[in-house]
Amino acid sequence: MRTTPPSPSAGGRLTPSNSPSALASALTRALTSAFVGSMLLALPGLAAAQNLQSLYEAARAYDATYLAARALANSAQFRAEQAEALLRPSAALTATAGTSQTDLPGAGMNAKGTHSVSGTLNGRYPLFNSVNKATVEQARKGLISAQADLESSEQDLIVRVAQGYFDVLGAQDALAATRANKTAITEQLASAKRSFEVGTATITDTREAQAKFDLATAQEIAAENDLRTKRIALDTLVGNNNVAPRPLKVPVVLPSPLPANPEEWVTVADQAHPSVRRARIGLDVALLESTKARASGLPTVDAVAALTGSDARGSLPTLSRSAGTATVASVGVQMNWTLFNGGATQNRIKETLSLEEKSRNDLEAARRGVAQSTRVAFFGVQSGLAQVKALEAAESSSKLALEATQLGYKVGVRVNLDVLNAQTQLFSTQRDLAKARYDVLVGSLRLRQASGQLTPADVQAINQLLAP
Repeated sequence: MRTTPPSPSAGGRLTPSNSPSALASALTRALTSAFVGSMLLALPGLAAAQNLQSLYEAARAYDATYLAARALANSAQFRAEQAEALLRPSAALTATAGTSQTDLPGAGMNAKGTHSVSGTLNGRYPLFNSVNKATVEQARKGLISAQADLESSEQDLIVRVAQGYFDVLGAQDALAATRANKTAITEQLASAKRSFEVGTATITDTREAQAKFDLATAQEIAAENDLRTKRIALDTLVGNNNVAPRPLKVPVVLPSPLPANPEEWVTVADQAHPSVRRARIGLDVALLESTKARASGLPTVDAVAALTGSDARGSLPTLSRSAGTATVASVGVQMNWTLFNGGATQNRIKETLSLEEKSRNDLEAARRGVAQSTRVAFFGVQSGLAQVKALEAAESSSKLALEATQLGYKVGVRVNLDVLNAQTQLFSTQRDLAKARYDVLVGSLRLRQASGQLTPADVQAINQLLAP
């Protein structure tokens, strides 16, 4: 079934008495009003709209992926402290208590019993242990790696929030452009029907306008669903319902990436990117593992002390002179040295040397991957900025082309389909321009993420570009 557009009012009719300039001006105002009206419909509760900074803070306290990474990073501190305990004194207490019954041979002898209690307090302080020293150093490196993981997770959260934020704005703009296009097509359909009724146009114009109207209706339904989906994704990310992002300030001013040389970004990324830092730490840990393997063949020296107390009571004849409490204390130095373990040490050393080579290659792969990602991100932003400029020029050209086509249709050198196509081109260009601007902003954050420089301060910088 076809959808019949509402009948236009008398003031909206295109009569022969209209001048070309007045006609173009009136249509431009109508299209602008339709676009603004659609934007308002797509932005419910604009007065209570939220900016990027506030949504990022909300996501930071709600996103399960980030919170899990933060908890893991916190646990690394305690894991490092466990390793530090290997270099500190330790003490252990053991205690035993027992009773025994002895049935001695001989007539008339009753069973004899004894009860004993003993306790030992042992202390140990490592004086020389190369394996433990390397283990502690590995734990310290692991703490640094955990902080790099947390930093990477926070950067990922920033990008995800920004992407979700501008996805919603892009979907809103797409819906607004679709509705404005549909409104313009409705006016053109009504005009075609009037022209056909008075005999100045053929039925072809009406059918072409109806086909465009039906297509615009389908596009509007798809745009509404896309906006709904993008809003659900953003709501889920930040933990709020019915989030309404603030649009960009007008006029839109997009920052260019500085420095303007991609190799400078690559140089910074080689030192700052979390994945490269983790790979370097991984190599350091592998080197320490080789150190541990070699140190396992060295002796260990500990200062040891022990204090033992015992108490024995009973009726056995052998206890008659020794019953009571006894205390023994000792202190000394203990050395342990494994002289041969079946070749395990030598093979362990060979294994760790192979793992060192793996870690070196992992580091090189991380550096190459980060360099490639940084260059791609940089040129992506540069290309996006150029595309924005081209689309801004295309928007101006499309407006002029629409006015000229409308004038040509008025004087009979253009057909109705030409006007419909010019309208569609204008609104498609406006939609693509808005998306290109959002892509540049998200791309600038991805560039800083690729180079390892993305921080919450960058969120605030993007926030300054939003409408207050």
